[in-house]
Amino acid sequence: MKNDLQSEAYLRMLKIRGFEQAVTRLVTEGEVPGAVHTSIGQEAAIVGACMALKRDDYISGTHRSHGHPIGKGAELKPLMAEILGKVTGVCKGRGGSMHFTDTSVGSIGESAIVGGGIPIATGAALTAQVRRTGQVALTFFGDGASNEGVLAECLNMAAVWKLPIIFFCENNGYAAVTPARNSHGQPDVARRGEGYGVPGVIVDGQDFEAVYKATEAAVGRARSGEGPTLIEAKTYRFDEHCVGLFINGNYRPAEEISHYKNERDPVTLFRTSLLTSGMTVGALLEIEGEASRLVEDAVAFAKDSAFPDPEEAFELVHANPIPIRR
Repeated sequence: MKNDLQSEAYLRMLKIRGFEQAVTRLVTEGEVPGAVHTSIGQEAAIVGACMALKRDDYISGTHRSHGHPIGKGAELKPLMAEILGKVTGVCKGRGGSMHFTDTSVGSIGESAIVGGGIPIATGAALTAQVRRTGQVALTFFGDGASNEGVLAECLNMAAVWKLPIIFFCENNGYAAVTPARNSHGQPDVARRGEGYGVPGVIVDGQDFEAVYKATEAAVGRARSGEGPTLIEAKTYRFDEHCVGLFINGNYRPAEEISHYKNERDPVTLFRTSLLTSGMTVGALLEIEGEASRLVEDAVAFAKDSAFPDPEEAFELVHANPIPIRR
């Protein structure tokens, strides 16, 4: 793997981590309206998948999706402004934390509806096939969404029509507070592809290079007309389901959380891998400094931006003026 790709991957992982740490701080300071769900701990799965795609390839996300457009190469300032509900945000302040869309990097939408991005990405893959553009689509979803019927429907359609799509499950072990072991008769989501003739791949979601290689292979299959792949990245979210959410019941063992934070942190693991492969400490510090600066600049930009004009609240809801057919 080339050093420039590794450096960019490390930068994007750090940007996701720093961005979400900043957002968490802003939530506690009362700066952010609405609910916020972070993906801290899942950075290797996100960046590993996105780095295997081209800029104009499509991705769709979930309610836990700040990292996906960042992993695809999106600028931080408009994303942070969207978090704060500002007019300079990617959705002009209308979408907020759970509804990023940044078509400049192929991010075609995120949704608070569990599994809501799966059919959107499947449709995007169909358009790419019909238009013969060579693009692929990748849809992120969690272990909870894998129990939604829409996944089965889209897997079947994609298999029958050999659509250029990757179904990418970020299995962090919990659907909100429900352990996967309590809701999955078959604990390996990747095996669900077997019933539709779709290859299923299980990968260590804390290992950037493992995720990248698995996704790169799936993208190759999709572009060559061989159809979809279902990838399951076994990963872990460090924080609660939602920032500030109080859970009474200790549904996650303290030692489990400690294990992942101290021994399976994807950022730390990748940093160690880079040092082992010959990257210098100085080079890593430079990347880390750049990531910190970009996050700080994004926060400042968002705070300095204006809120949308209330009189424009309905401008993006429907065509204006509404066309009248006679």
